[in-house]
This record gives sequence, structure tokens and C-alpha cells, in this order.
Amino acid sequence: MIQTVIFDMDGVIVDTEPVHRYAYFKQFAELNIPVTEDMYTSFTGNSTRNIFQKLKEIFEIEHEVEDLIQRKRTIFNDAFDSKADLELLQGVEHLIKELHQNGIQLILASSASKVTIERVFSRFKLHDYFTHVVSGEDFPKSKPHPAIFEYAASLSVAPKANCIVIEDSTNGIKAAKAAGIFCVGYNSIHSEAQDLSEADVMINHFNELDFEAVRNIQSKLRNN
Repeated sequence: MIQTVIFDMDGVIVDTEPVHRYAYFKQFAELNIPVTEDMYTSFTGNSTRNIFQKLKEIFEIEHEVEDLIQRKRTIFNDAFDSKADLELLQGVEHLIKELHQNGIQLILASSASKVTIERVFSRFKLHDYFTHVVSGEDFPKSKPHPAIFEYAASLSVAPKANCIVIEDSTNGIKAAKAAGIFCVGYNSIHSEAQDLSEADVMINHFNELDFEAVRNIQSKLRNN
């Protein structure tokens, strides 16, 4: 029986990807580096630090990684604060509240920085529902490396076998599976460029999940 749900954030709880995309490509233009669509897509699930470490090697960028991170964060924060139509993804707020009310532990494990996570959680008042918040900036390797999910599972009130991860990216699902955690792939309209085939089960909308479905999701899958 599932006792802990580990949520990704970007693309699962809130769609900040357009804001991230704007910030990255504005900075790529400033740096005059030709990052392709395919290359950008391949970075999904990586921390900002890891992305700039890779780009620094590929394009021989002279700026220090820390300076690149701070510049991207400034562009993102300015855009985030001015984006009045930023909302939680449809159905996820109801699911979060229902799971919390029924005693399911919720943990966030996101590649986003602590600053970005805090901005999202403060804007949408999510702090009360999650027992722990884990940021990818605390790990040297990003998804698909399993470290972030292994650590999140270590914070669970239950064994790893009683946890699930909800992810929307190829790298995130690979990370969850590498960590040995049952993974729900969220096939949203923003996941078109992602391969979710390694997920244990796939959903297209959060109305496909509720407390009972989450609690028994593994046994239901085995019985099908």
C-alpha cells in the first residue's frame, strides 16, 4: 500500500517550463551560443548547474558557472514575477489536498533550485502539504541519476516499496526507475518531446488519480 508520493515540480505541479525556456534562450543569445531545440530538450530534468557545466564544456564559455547560474536566475525571476497567468496544472491541487487529508505523505523532489521552489510554493501556498522539499541543486548529478529520488525515499515514513514518484520527463522517469521506485508517468500536453515509456503506469490527467487509486496503484496494476 502506498504511503508516500514523491512529486516532481516543473511540468507536474506547475508549468514553469515556458518561463525557464524564455530565460535560457535569452541567456543563450547573450552568450551567442547556438543551442539547438534537440540539445535543449535533452537537458530536461537537469539542474541549472549541470546544464551550464555541460554548455561551458561544449561551447568553451569563459564565464564561471556560478555567474551563469545567477544571470539565468535573474532573468527567470523577473519573468516569473511578471507572469500573471501562471497557474497550477489542472487537477493537481485537488489531488495534493486529497492525499494530504487522507494521511499520504508528500515529498517534493525537483531539479529546480531552492529559490525557484520557494517562489512556487509561496505563490501557491503549498508548504503545508509537503513534509520535505528536495532540490536538485544539492546533488552533483542530475536526473536521470537516481540520487535525488533515493534521498527523497530515505525521507519517507515508509519503505521504498511503499512510495511512488510522479514524473513527466524522460530523465525523471529514468531516475525514478534507477532508484527502484514505482513511477507514474504524467503525459501532459507539455510532455510531447519526452519518452515516458519506462513509467510503470501512465496518466493523461490528474482526474485519473485520487486517494484510493494512489493507495492501491501497484496492486491494481499487478491484477490487470
